[in-house]
Amino acid sequence: MEITLTELKENLGKYILMSQEEDILVTKNGKVVSRLTEPFSARKEKMEKKRAAKKLVGSIGGDYTSLDEIRAERLGKK
Repeated sequence: MEITLTELKENLGKYILMSQEEDILVTKNGKVVSRLTEPFSARKEKMEKKRAAKKLVGSIGGDYTSLDEIRAERLGKK
């Protein structure tokens, strides 16, 4: 998102909260002069979660099981 410096001054609290979800680019005279972004620790945590999820992909070996086969197996056990 891109906003002017004046807009930032008038609504600082709003943009601080929004910066936790997305980067806010601040412009002055049409040029980007600053960026509000989430804290490093929150960004690092998201990156670690993505890395962990990627490690899980393909970790279950064996043949491909279709969704229908999984459903049939679950219903058969109940």
